[in-house]
Amino acid sequence: MSMAEIQVSIVDFPETKVAVLEYIGSPKLEHEAVARFVAWRKLNGLPPSALHRSYGVHYNDPRSAPVGEYRVDLCVSVSEDVPANEMGVLNKIISARRCAVARHIGSRDNVVAAAYLYEQWLPQSGEQQSDFPLFFHYVNVGPHIAVQDMLTDVYLPLR
Repeated sequence: MSMAEIQVSIVDFPETKVAVLEYIGSPKLEHEAVARFVAWRKLNGLPPSALHRSYGVHYNDPRSAPVGEYRVDLCVSVSEDVPANEMGVLNKIISARRCAVARHIGSRDNVVAAAYLYEQWLPQSGEQQSDFPLFFHYVNVGPHIAVQDMLTDVYLPLR
């Protein structure tokens, strides 16, 4: 997907209760945390669906974060709080907010829509980023999704 193909819209993202596995470390090892979180989701009956949407709240850029300090919250939307558990999955809220959103199609190894929103769209838009970090909605997930068919909506929270 090229940056020229990216379309941006402004949306009101609704408050969303999420169960979260926090990850801090190397971006190269994030897949291990994802595997643990997927196992926890399966154990707790939270398969990918409209009721259990998959999110990632990205606190910094994996391309520039200091070694071992990359931080992401791996999230699944839930209707009820999750109880304390040995995996360390926590309850959090992605609060309602106004966002710019752009869809990325393809591999999640390099989400060009995120770079586009920050580096090109935001400086030209007249908008200002809020204090909440960029977050992704992984629209379709699972081993049956071909890389070229992966859909990721990238949300840039605005003031």
